[in-house]
Amino acid sequence: MIGTTLTAPYPYPHRRRRPARLLVALPVLALLWLPTPALADLRLCNRMSYVIDVAIAIEEGGNAATRGWFRVDPGQCNAVVQGDLKADQLYVHVRALPLYGAAPAPAAGHADFCISDMNFLIPGAKRCRAGHKLTRFVEIKPSDTDKGSTAYLAEDAKDNYDDEQARLAGLQRLLTVAGYDATPIDGVPGKKTEAALAQFLKDRGLPSDAPTSPNFFNTLIEAARVPTGPGFSWCNETPHAVMAALGVEEKGGIVTRGWYRVAPGTCVKPDLRGAVRKLYSFAEAVDADGRPVLRGDKPLAWSGGTALCTRESKFELSDHKDCAAGGLGSAGFVTVDLGGAKSSAVVRFRE
Repeated sequence: MIGTTLTAPYPYPHRRRRPARLLVALPVLALLWLPTPALADLRLCNRMSYVIDVAIAIEEGGNAATRGWFRVDPGQCNAVVQGDLKADQLYVHVRALPLYGAAPAPAAGHADFCISDMNFLIPGAKRCRAGHKLTRFVEIKPSDTDKGSTAYLAEDAKDNYDDEQARLAGLQRLLTVAGYDATPIDGVPGKKTEAALAQFLKDRGLPSDAPTSPNFFNTLIEAARVPTGPGFSWCNETPHAVMAALGVEEKGGIVTRGWYRVAPGTCVKPDLRGAVRKLYSFAEAVDADGRPVLRGDKPLAWSGGTALCTRESKFELSDHKDCAAGGLGSAGFVTVDLGGAKSSAVVRFRE
């Protein structure tokens, strides 16, 4: 695998500003509020499309203790407390894995308690010590089920997944992060999801029943963190969304295509047509409104010395002789050598 790290900022030629784009934000955490029973074997069930780590806070008589982290895969439940539990209030704090780029968080929490980045148990969780940090938690009111007290964690209280839908949405999201287009992430089976999953299994040499394995989320997580297999990938190691474009040599010329959104902490593997040995890459960081992120008076961009045409909206262009005359913009693309047909290359965006 060829690894290319592009460090920004540095200027690129003849850039033309693009209008704001709609950027997809990570969802907020919503809790399904249910009656509070006597608590035994407290379970937390993940009906989100993210693999999450959960911390719990138990408050009784004015004192509070926190404990974490408990990993819960989409569509799965995890027992975080076994046996009878006495508590005045129960709270949770949820974080998604860093590869998603950001963690789902409550829009408005109910209390602040101490946590640690690593696994922890903090008896006096209202006053933080060295190595701890104060974090907002959301109160939960579990319901009594035949498997114990259960609280469900959801992305949006108005549009909840069931367990099966959450699992599929979680697979769709990780496939997309790993560079396989399984959108839309909706928990609904479809041809794009089937094609993305089939290609992933083929690239990894996995059997057709691998998705039913309890460890399949681990396989997807590893793929999202370290892109493998033939082809080309962009990996965004910045806290900003990055809009990328590529150019490939076709029919004696260069065809540019864009734009591809690379979320923070994720990788994207664009679909390359045919055997590509060399391509061209350009990318820039954008803010939540789609405007270029600036460093000083220059955009935060990853570019090179080959000037090729672009367009403000989605494009596929083959004529690069006079971009301005055609009402187009242009940008400086960096050359990426893929080598042989089974070779791979990764361009990593870093500041």
